[in-house]
Amino acid sequence: MATKAPTVVELVWNGRLEFSATLPQTSLVVDSSGTTGPSPVQLLGTALAGCMSIDLAHILNRGRHPFTALRSRLVAERSPEEPHRYVAIALHFDIEGQVPRDAIERAIQLSRDKYCSVWHSMRQDIDLQVTFDITP
Repeated sequence: MATKAPTVVELVWNGRLEFSATLPQTSLVVDSSGTTGPSPVQLLGTALAGCMSIDLAHILNRGRHPFTALRSRLVAERSPEEPHRYVAIALHFDIEGQVPRDAIERAIQLSRDKYCSVWHSMRQDIDLQVTFDITP
């Protein structure tokens, strides 16, 4: 099995609690307050939603279950105490197309149990609830 290349990110302080983040093919601002760019925790939520959304699209396409739209919405609850980590996450998918429910359920389960490297890099005691709606 081929190994994945390491993730490389360079951060440069912009003043205050902001950093320019440079990745191999893109860049963005990381801002503690989430004003000039996403905060680190917002990026983590985005990464999880993105990872599971990509998995879902890939698995459905490979299974020849055509869909015309896929949207996801993540709402995450944070601990009131430091370090204010995620304690509960609700991720909802809206899928348009003639896709069988069982194919979507299977794709979500595969993402959660096997493929989503972001989820597997997070604490597993986070209450992760994943739901979906289908519109033909």
